[in-house]
Amino acid sequence: KPKWRDFPHADKAYDYSGAALEKNWARLHAGDCEPFPSPANLQKLIAAYPKLAPEGSLEDAAKTLQDAWRAYHRGDFATAYDLGLSAGLLGTSVASKAANIYATYLEKDEKKQLDIFLDSVKRGEKAQAAAGGYANAFYFYAQALGRYSQGISIAKALADGHAGKVKKALDTAMKLEPKHSDAHIAAGAYHAEIINKVGGIVGGLTYGADKKAGVNHYQTALKLNPDSAIARIEYANGLVMMFGKDKLKEATRLYEEAAASKPMDAMERLDVEAAKEELA
Repeated sequence: KPKWRDFPHADKAYDYSGAALEKNWARLHAGDCEPFPSPANLQKLIAAYPKLAPEGSLEDAAKTLQDAWRAYHRGDFATAYDLGLSAGLLGTSVASKAANIYATYLEKDEKKQLDIFLDSVKRGEKAQAAAGGYANAFYFYAQALGRYSQGISIAKALADGHAGKVKKALDTAMKLEPKHSDAHIAAGAYHAEIINKVGGIVGGLTYGADKKAGVNHYQTALKLNPDSAIARIEYANGLVMMFGKDKLKEATRLYEEAAASKPMDAMERLDVEAAKEELA
């Protein structure tokens, strides 16, 4: 288990013990569309992708994954990551999401942060090879590679060809799971970051980046997951990146909505706190 920093906003409201996890699952996973890890759902997944089969029983794997997600939602990202890894390839989503969110918000050491993202990228590649029709094998890979690219500078990331890989993975995730709100957020950010870095003309000709497409992705994400604070934050950032001061008023309104939203788990709390900080 890695020695990671503690989640600073522990709250009993984020504890989904027992039946509470499944009861709240649809709301908690409205963004990533991850199926609830019941033995029946895991059985279906393994029937489609035999390489995902765990070493032990399906019941044990289901229990481990449910405990991993409970740890994730309450902000114990290190335990979530550790339990996810112990479930083999079946635990890729929870291990990578815990790692990616931890590295994004709580890891202060830049090198450690980049190492965590790269680790998720490699894990995502293995998951894609084993389960080519599983949306989150592509989404959490794209999330990690996108964050890694931001960390090394967008210019270097573009030179290294990361943009194409991120776009391809996001397109695949959205094709496999059209209701994947988080993939739409990331796709919006893809267009915004590139236009911001290289301009609309070069961005459009070389990377297929387009302002209208970016806005459409953000708006789709909000339609799919109306409670999402991160959709509002990323949409606000994207508007400013693509349109500058003209959209500052709208961006501020989106940040205010994000700051006022009620978080259901640790990640949402980190999003809300980030929005409050930005407004301050």
